[in-house]
Amino acid sequence: MTIAAPICSALSVPEEPLPGTAATAAGYVCLEVPSGWGRDVLDGTALGTELATELSARADAAGVRIQFIRRPGRDVERPTRTVLIARTEPGNTWCERLEVTEPAELLDIVPRVVTGPAPLLGAAVTDPIVLVCAHGKRDQCCAVRGRPIAAALAQQFGDTVWECSHTGGHRFAPSMILLPTGYTYGRLDAAHSADAVRAAAAGEVYLPGLRGRSTWAAAGQVAEIAVRELDAAAGIAAAGIDALTVDEAPSPIVRHRDGRAWRVDVELHELPARPASCGAAPKPVRPTVASKITAL
Repeated sequence: MTIAAPICSALSVPEEPLPGTAATAAGYVCLEVPSGWGRDVLDGTALGTELATELSARADAAGVRIQFIRRPGRDVERPTRTVLIARTEPGNTWCERLEVTEPAELLDIVPRVVTGPAPLLGAAVTDPIVLVCAHGKRDQCCAVRGRPIAAALAQQFGDTVWECSHTGGHRFAPSMILLPTGYTYGRLDAAHSADAVRAAAAGEVYLPGLRGRSTWAAAGQVAEIAVRELDAAAGIAAAGIDALTVDEAPSPIVRHRDGRAWRVDVELHELPARPASCGAAPKPVRPTVASKITAL
C-alpha cells in the first residue's frame, strides 16, 4: 500500500501528547475475524446488520469494547473462532481465551465481562495479549505502520500477538493495546514495542509511548501517567501494573497501594487543527495535560 503525504500520524508529531488518548473500556471482547472487516467492526460488513446492531447495544451498555483480531500476515479460516475476553480494572484484571462456532455466541458473553470476577468461560491467559492495530479500511497509517510491528512482535512472542481493528487514534500509529490491563501505546517502533510487552510480562508498566490505561477516562489516564513519571524522575522504584488506582474527578486522585496519594490537576490545551485520520478535514486538537501534582 502506498501512503500519500501528508499522513495523519506524521501531522500529530511532535507536539501532540500521547497521555490521555487511549480508548476508555472496562472490558474487551476480541473476536477472530480473518478477513472481511468493514470500516467499522460493527457496521454489518462482517457480522450482518442485525447481529452487529444488537452486539453494539450490549457492548455499549456494559462498557465493553469489541475488537476484531486476526493472525499477523495471513488470513486463516477455521471451523471455530478464537475469542479473547478481558477486564481491565486494577485488582480485578483478568483475561480468558475460548473458541466459538458462531459470532452470535458473543451476545451472551459480552454482559458477563464486567459483572464480576473472571466468568470461567474459557482458559485463563497469563501472558500479556498483544493487539496491534492494522485496520487499513479505517486508516492507511494503521495498516502500513501497524502490520510490520505485529509481524515483528509475533516472531518474538508467538501466538500472544494479534493484528486488531481500530484502537482509536489513527494519528498515533502504530498503536498497540496490551490485555488484560488495557494499557495502550502509540508511536512505538518494533524494539520499543517489544520492551513494552516484556515489561508487562514482568508486571511492570513501560512509560515510553504510553497513551493510558483504558480503565480510566482521559483525565484519569493523564493523572496516572503523570504520577508514574514523577516517581521515575525522582528515582523511586516503578509502581507495578496494579499498584495505582485512580479516583476519577475533575482533578483525579491517584492512590498507590503503599498508602501514598496525589491530586492531579488537569487542563485542556489547544493545538492547531489537524486531521484525526488520513484524508479527513482538520479539526481542533484539545489534549488533556497535567498542570499540577500535589502529594496528599
